[in-house]
Amino acid sequence: MVFSSLYFLYLFLAVVFLAYYTRKSLKQKNIVLIVASLIFYAWGEPVWVILLLFSAYLNWFMALKIAQHKETPKAQLFAGIAIGVDILLLVIFKYTGFLVENINGLLHIGIPVPHIVMPIGISFFTFQAISYIMDCYWETVPPQKHFYKFLLYLSLFPQLVAGPIVRYSVIEQEIDNRKATVSDISEGAVRAIIGLSKKVIIANSLYDIVKEYFGDFLNGQPYNDISSMSFLGTWFVVICYSLYVYFDFSGYSDIAIGLGRMFGFHFNENFNYPFICKTISEFWQRWHISLSSFFRDYLFYVPIMGKQRKYLNLFLVWFCTGLWHGASWNFIFWGLYFGIFIFIETKLGKKRMKKWNKVLTHIYSKLIIVIGFGIFCFSDMKQLGNFFINITGLGMAINGSAFWDIATWNTLLNNLFLIIFAIAVSMPILQKIKYFFNEWGNNVVYMVGKLGGTAICCYLLIMSSILLVDSTNNPFLYFRF
Repeated sequence: MVFSSLYFLYLFLAVVFLAYYTRKSLKQKNIVLIVASLIFYAWGEPVWVILLLFSAYLNWFMALKIAQHKETPKAQLFAGIAIGVDILLLVIFKYTGFLVENINGLLHIGIPVPHIVMPIGISFFTFQAISYIMDCYWETVPPQKHFYKFLLYLSLFPQLVAGPIVRYSVIEQEIDNRKATVSDISEGAVRAIIGLSKKVIIANSLYDIVKEYFGDFLNGQPYNDISSMSFLGTWFVVICYSLYVYFDFSGYSDIAIGLGRMFGFHFNENFNYPFICKTISEFWQRWHISLSSFFRDYLFYVPIMGKQRKYLNLFLVWFCTGLWHGASWNFIFWGLYFGIFIFIETKLGKKRMKKWNKVLTHIYSKLIIVIGFGIFCFSDMKQLGNFFINITGLGMAINGSAFWDIATWNTLLNNLFLIIFAIAVSMPILQKIKYFFNEWGNNVVYMVGKLGGTAICCYLLIMSSILLVDSTNNPFLYFRF
């Protein structure tokens, strides 16, 4: 089941909300959320609920064993078993085909490539389980004694299938002690509607542009041959793709955070206007924050050959960041690509970079980011090569492509308002408008802002619902990961 569907919005969510708020005790409310989460996860492929339950029980049990034998070699053993099984499951379901293909290519043999269906959201709930085990081993959180409460944490449907990666410490207290006020429900609903609008109104429209030129790869179709695309045309489409990824994923995160808030949970932010960054390091402090902080806290300081090696660890982190996103070389290249620029910025130092001209730093960071999303886009190595040929202008010499073309120019003109609006929304402009109405100190201004905001949210919900009526497929990009 996906958030961007009428079934979820007007049937599933309504039933869960009613069942939840008609229960008196928190234990009953938690059970409602567990049942709802398992139904939500089982909607498409019920068999994978078994894997989710197995992962939950394994990590819950091993955490108890870690606490029972803390500060002994047995604690380390139990932590290693739990993390080892978690990673093994991830490798089996996500990377087996990729590994076999590369072994075949390297050794020139013909091992049959298995086609294993990847359980949706396995990367997210596996990383949550690993973070829980590590925190229990480090004694930063106590192990959860009740299995059903840990299952609630791992399976909570707002963040189950596409994040954000929620640490146990973030909601530990709220599992046992939370109360959703009218303000929580209202603000959560607003946040969820904004996220839905990002996905349905902006992201889907941007993907229509990308699909026309790069191909409908999100739905399993082959990439278009882009060797004849013009220089400016390629830049235009990859910028649209960069905006698409942002609105698709940040839209999902907004819905997840909003839904969690409606049920009394306060998840951490996952995006903080990443496109206003001036450096690549700052970009990753603002983009997919839950993933970057996971690797920073659990991998960056891992000893390699007996000691912590700063730059080797840095590239290990970015290799894993890329690989986490998918079983394809372009994701590995994408991770290492950003790792190289973060390494360069680390060597230059923050003080030196602060002296750079602000306009130039913005141009530098956006060029690197947009090119990075081009790498992220193309798992087809031939088309990835064509992409680089096109954006460097070499396509005009090698393939005889044009500097610009009338087709992409007309597409730009036809979608100019959409693109300007998308760029504006990706900046903290709306946040400043909200701040004006809330903090002006005038009751009339505050009421106008409240009524206007409510009217806009109602309009966005209606518009999103209308667009979903004729839509049969609205997958979020990060469902693949």
